[in-house]
Amino acid sequence: MSAPATLGWLGILRLGLVQTALGAVVVLTTSAVNRVMVIELALPATLPGLLVGLHYAVQMMRPRMGFGSDLGGRRTPWIIGGMGLLALGGLGAAGATALMEASLPAGILAAVVAFVMVGLGVGAAGTSLLALLAARTAPRRRPAAASIVWIMMIAGFVVTTATAGRLLDPYSPERLVAVSAGVSALAFLLAVVAVLGMEPRTAARAAALPAAARPSFREAVGEVWAEPEARRFTVFVFVSMLAYAAQDLILEPFAGAVFGLSLGETTRLSSVQHGGVLAGMVVVALVGGLFDGPPRALTVGGCLAAAGGMVLLMAAPFAGAGFPLATACFLLGLANGVFAASAIASMMHLAGRGRASREGVRLGLWGAAQAIAFGLGGLAGTVGVDVVRWATGSAPAAYAVVFAADAAMFLAAAGLAAGIGRVTDRRGLAAAHG
Repeated sequence: MSAPATLGWLGILRLGLVQTALGAVVVLTTSAVNRVMVIELALPATLPGLLVGLHYAVQMMRPRMGFGSDLGGRRTPWIIGGMGLLALGGLGAAGATALMEASLPAGILAAVVAFVMVGLGVGAAGTSLLALLAARTAPRRRPAAASIVWIMMIAGFVVTTATAGRLLDPYSPERLVAVSAGVSALAFLLAVVAVLGMEPRTAARAAALPAAARPSFREAVGEVWAEPEARRFTVFVFVSMLAYAAQDLILEPFAGAVFGLSLGETTRLSSVQHGGVLAGMVVVALVGGLFDGPPRALTVGGCLAAAGGMVLLMAAPFAGAGFPLATACFLLGLANGVFAASAIASMMHLAGRGRASREGVRLGLWGAAQAIAFGLGGLAGTVGVDVVRWATGSAPAAYAVVFAADAAMFLAAAGLAAGIGRVTDRRGLAAAHG
């Protein structure tokens, strides 16, 4: 049976709409709901922080979900089912927040259930979407495809926050639930329309494993972990995303505490950084096709540039008021965009290497590493600043120490990225192929 035709640019854009829908629900849940809990309900910021951390922790189930889609050979049901669960979780999070005004314990319990659903939905839909995209995209188009789907996810962030921000004023619990319901319903419908017909049924049936050949989940994960490439890439994803997440939550407070910028000014600074991230992803989309395999040079270069950006910010407090903070943040965002998009492209390249019918497990393993790193990184960055500031009494010194640690992690990630796509352990390669 012939392999299904690879996706054209229109097909890649259609699958990118699934990522847009996913981002729309997630950003409303983790931003607007977070804000309402802290400001309108005057609850401790730790509560939404723990709930967001819970949704990352649940994504440790990604390898199991990828394994399930590997067995059946079809990704579409997992994408649609995951988006349905995510949409219900997003609506549930808004409802739980409204319930907190009447009964805080009941509202917190409902929020825990909702954020678990959000994490499971993101894990099921996101892992299977990447597996489908990797299987249907020609190798030379993978860097551009990786950039496109991530840019479309960020577009989902922007459109949702801009639109929902207007609809949510003036705030009321009923308005929050209504807006969340609308966003969740539209996102689910968009994802369904985008993914239907993108996976030929004949190819899916051919990819399904016969019952006699189906391993246990533990065996499948063990086989993937025995592959040197998969193991090295898992560590790279964890280290690089730990560094990325650790600096993400402290840049705006850094600008306010050290440079005395107002809330509006730090928000604009964050926008400048995100503009750099988008520019970096566009760079990967334009030049990534020059690579036959994983765009290793772009990944290494992005990590090294990110390390340089952290060193630049580390020196910023000692350079005085004339330091070009906006330029430094844009360059850091540019480096982050290059390494993130090229790493995702490498993920798509490597998903099909090694033992057959383990693409979902590999992508699930890498997705779980990313989720854990995001959860730990944000916590480590903020706690690190607080601890060093308490010990030294100096805000510039506190941020400088955390930025230095970030730079070291990016350098370590660059070293790991240099080996992406190069299997040096012949014995491990032979074991990976059975």
